[in-house]
Amino acid sequence: MDGSTLSAKDEGAGDMAGTERPAAEKPKDVLTRQQLVDKVRAYHPRVKSELLGAAYDFAKTHHGEQMRDSGDAYYSHPVEVASLLADVKLDEITIVAGLLHDVVEDTEIDIGDVEVRFGADVAELVDGVTKLDKLEYSSKELAQAENFQKFILATTSDIRVLLVKLADRLHNMRTLHFRKKASSRERTARETMDIYGPLARRVGLYQIAAEMEDLAFQELNPEARRAILYRQDELALENADDLERIRGDLEQLMEVSGIPCRIKGRRKQPYSLWRKLEKKSISFRDVADLFAFRVIVESVEDCYRVLGEIHRLWACIPDRFRDYISVPKPNGYASLHTTVRASGNRRVELQIRTEEMDRTAEFGVAAHWGYKNRAYGFDIDSARAAGLDPAANLEAFAELLQDGGDPSEFMEHAKLEMYREHVFAFSPKGKLIILPAGAMPLDFAYAVHSAVGDTCVGAKINGEVKPLRRPLKNGDVVEIIRGKAPHAIHGWEALAITGRARSAMRKLVRDKETTEFRRLGQGLINMALRRAGIDPVDVKMNHTARLAGFEDMEDMSEALGRGRISSNDVIQAAFPGYRPEREDDPTKVRMDSEHTPLMVSGTELSPGVTLHLGNCCCPLPGDRIMGVHEPGKGIVVHVASCPKLAEYDDKPELWVDLRWTELARTGAVAIGRIRINASNERGVLAKLCAAVAQASGNITAIHTVDRHEDFTEILMEIEVEDLKRLTQILAALRSIAVVDRAVRDQEGEDDE
Repeated sequence: MDGSTLSAKDEGAGDMAGTERPAAEKPKDVLTRQQLVDKVRAYHPRVKSELLGAAYDFAKTHHGEQMRDSGDAYYSHPVEVASLLADVKLDEITIVAGLLHDVVEDTEIDIGDVEVRFGADVAELVDGVTKLDKLEYSSKELAQAENFQKFILATTSDIRVLLVKLADRLHNMRTLHFRKKASSRERTARETMDIYGPLARRVGLYQIAAEMEDLAFQELNPEARRAILYRQDELALENADDLERIRGDLEQLMEVSGIPCRIKGRRKQPYSLWRKLEKKSISFRDVADLFAFRVIVESVEDCYRVLGEIHRLWACIPDRFRDYISVPKPNGYASLHTTVRASGNRRVELQIRTEEMDRTAEFGVAAHWGYKNRAYGFDIDSARAAGLDPAANLEAFAELLQDGGDPSEFMEHAKLEMYREHVFAFSPKGKLIILPAGAMPLDFAYAVHSAVGDTCVGAKINGEVKPLRRPLKNGDVVEIIRGKAPHAIHGWEALAITGRARSAMRKLVRDKETTEFRRLGQGLINMALRRAGIDPVDVKMNHTARLAGFEDMEDMSEALGRGRISSNDVIQAAFPGYRPEREDDPTKVRMDSEHTPLMVSGTELSPGVTLHLGNCCCPLPGDRIMGVHEPGKGIVVHVASCPKLAEYDDKPELWVDLRWTELARTGAVAIGRIRINASNERGVLAKLCAAVAQASGNITAIHTVDRHEDFTEILMEIEVEDLKRLTQILAALRSIAVVDRAVRDQEGEDDE
């Protein structure tokens, strides 16, 4: 057994204790070509040393006289990256990619040159890593998100892309203190915390994740880190005798029980400790796993034997036992965790695992490289046997890409996927579903399959129907109640926390909107063609769409439905030079602020005074109107019944009597605004627009104000000649069965 003491040097899976790094420190000497080859050959005797040596020379030659902030030759960085990859015993292709990962970005070499010289596999890895080289926080957040999308796509195709990038980032973090600009150091540390650390944990690389996070913590909050290290040292000295006694008791217990094992102390990483203190708002002494030991045995059976012997010796603390052997974490982590009251009433956490579990705990997916079928590489069967399938682990990110949406939305959902503790739930057939803590039935449904999530209408938890907002607990058996067709649930944003579920539901909403706008656009096209005396059946719509600059008829219909083009644009594409019979009368003057002085008159108006139409009530010819003098703005024209006029009841000196001119009554067109409450059913927009068109109104804008499961509230802006026409349109709308209410809108905000 290992009799080492619990100290700052003790480390384990994801819990490495960092040490202060003085600013003047120089990196260690860079490995020579032969040293790197020998390092790889130590675990991979059949390594292609010529390929490895050629990549070493290629990187050294092409980086040439480039220097790092530390003052070292730049080629030392890719060599260190390659060395880190060799530390976790990866294959030569991955290590070659590590040596070459910067040549495309920082030299005149392009990816084609890499492929010709080192093969397609190396080129694909280098290209995938390069896609994230400029992923930094800046004002160009959209570009950052787009690069992140590309990187995730490359990673889901080949996990080695992520491993090379993580090694690259780890070495950059180790030399971060050489950067002169504090803003640059902070930016790099922040992105390490937000992106690289969570990704490393996602594939089980706790050791790398822990070191990166600790180095980032050192940069972002050095005072807190120093305080934690000081307190840890203080408590370690204070409790040294107790800890040594506990270790001795463990060793004696294992010897008496006849269980071969190694015992090592583990000191919690400063950042991990800081995160726990903040999350739980507890004191330093209240951290249950502040002192911990690992018992490493030969077999799974021995793990449970050790657990039984320990619980016979010391009382376990309720709710502090976790069996990650029976139910491994998604990243393959497997171990038994228990917290006991040991000698001296000292609370101590014990982690019990096999040697294989220990290696997987520290190196995750990287622990499963070795020889199989006489070839050295990733052993997928070994990884799956250990509970780690990198493809499944990154599946959620692949689904986010498939759901579409803009890159920033993808970034948001990806972060939701990366940051949370876990809860373990089961399907009725016993399938384990691992979800973030706080997950709800909709998250469970989408974790099972996107089709299950899309059709979810309710859920049974442990055999009882429960609300969809009920958070899941460990051990819950969840049965999803499904409808016949996909549909978006009202208030879904409050019913899911995972990026996978939220992304998929946003896609549902987008698809529904797209379908409705396409239906609306198609109806508008047909009506426009019939008004022009053209039978829609006689028009080759897909051909017309291409002439109008669209891929197909559906895209064109959607653009028309969303108001991006007009129906006249469609007719002009199909029949160039066509002039519709009903065109806007060129003698008609559009009623806007520019022409308002021509539309409104009053005995109290001064020559040259500035006049504006109130956007709050949209006055129309036929309305009784009043003017209000607003200092610095001029006179604003309102409908006499406008609610905004109540603000001036105590200021009669600002009121101006106004009336419409003859031009306004006979030669103008204006914008009227209508608010409609209608059933939220298929084709409702098409019905509304048809009614407006039949009443000779011209819709200029449509806004969905509020949308619920049963009804929708819509705001229309319609071009009309006067109040009479708007009243006719309102009457036409009210006659439609799906319309519950249609009124003139006077609730808009006035122009500032």
